[in-house]
Order: sequence, then structure tokens, then C-alpha cells
Amino acid sequence: MKLKKINAALGLLSIVAMLVHIGYIVFTYLAFYYNPDAMALTAIPFMVLCCLHAVCGMATVFLQADGTRLDLYPKQNVRTVLQRLSAALILPLLILHIHTAGLLQSTAQAGQWLYFALLMLSQPLFYATVLTHIAVSVTRAFITLGWLTSRERQRAIDRVVFILCAAAFAASCFVVLRTELAMFLSGGGGA
Repeated sequence: MKLKKINAALGLLSIVAMLVHIGYIVFTYLAFYYNPDAMALTAIPFMVLCCLHAVCGMATVFLQADGTRLDLYPKQNVRTVLQRLSAALILPLLILHIHTAGLLQSTAQAGQWLYFALLMLSQPLFYATVLTHIAVSVTRAFITLGWLTSRERQRAIDRVVFILCAAAFAASCFVVLRTELAMFLSGGGGA
């Protein structure tokens, strides 16, 4: 149970770091301002916490019997399936996300519009994957840490978290996609 608590705490810290990173990205894209040191300052702690969270999560699933048989009660385990599926998708999408700006620039310059469009579509998929993982995980982390015991309160917090994640998704997609289209299409593909 100690590993699950450590993982829950790392997950919550990752969420805080992610919100800082998203906030910075939205600001930079709105202001057309880029500072690589500030970007690293928001991205690196987020990535470190996420990696630690991922390792603990995998250790929990593979090394400890957590009592979840997904096949027995599929309707009751939808959140667990979403949580695990989104966790598995985050890493490959993260690798693509890290390289998206350079890939967008090179595909725009080369006139490879299909690849450019696919890269643009990969970003909302990445944001949706990360925010889905957060939406289904927050109250579970609270329960694991002993901070939440009421089902009613869990449902109320879930609604708030889902709304906040939907707002973060909408803001991120709008600001990032709009700015990248302006950056990479208006000037012939160069930034």
C-alpha cells in the first residue's frame, strides 16, 4: 500500500507541474514569446515527476495484486480501463509532442501537408490523453491517500475535475493550434 500512496502523491504533484507547464505554454503562445530556459523550468520538473509516477504505477500494476479484475465488472471498471489505457498512450504521444515544433517546421517547409496535418491532429490527441488520465485519476489518488472517503464528495470533485480538464483541453487546443498554424503556414513554414 505504501507504493500506491507514493504513486498517488507523485501523480498529484505531476498534475500541479503539468498545470504550470500548460499555463506557461498558453502564455507563450498567446504572447508569441519563447524563452527556452523558462520552458525547461516548467517542462523538466513535470517530466521527472511523470517518469517517477509512471515507474511507480507500473510497479504497482505488475508487482502488487491490486485486486482489479477488469473482465469481471466491465461497467464498474471503465475508469480503470481509461486510466491504464491513457497511461500507456502518454509515453509515445509525449515523445511526439516533444518534437512537434521541429517536425511541423520541417514538414511545412517541405510542403508535406498530410504529415503536417497529422502532426497538428496529434496534439489534441496528446492533450486529451493526458487530461483524460488526470480526470479519472484525481479522486482515486485522494482515496488512496486517505483524503476522501465519501462517494458523494468523490462524484462532486470528479465533476469539477472533469470540467477543469475540459477547459484546459479547449484552451490548449485553441491557443496552441491557432498559433502554430499562424507560425508555420503564414511565413512559408518557418518560425
